[in-house]
Amino acid sequence: MTTTANPPRLLDSTELSAWLGVPVPTLNQWAYRSVGPRFVKVGRHRRYRPDDVERWLDARTRGGDVA
Repeated sequence: MTTTANPPRLLDSTELSAWLGVPVPTLNQWAYRSVGPRFVKVGRHRRYRPDDVERWLDARTRGGDVA
């Protein structure tokens, strides 16, 4: 359980764009089409939990060894 003393860091679209190496408009399209990572709406803004992004990436991992 997360305490309010140490809340999880939420990423904005610009930060996620840099992390994934995709343009912000791509994130906007993914959100519109419901194909991108899960997000939280904070007012009008989308925020991404790093754990949700990691799970989304893991679900799309292909090939290589599964160690």
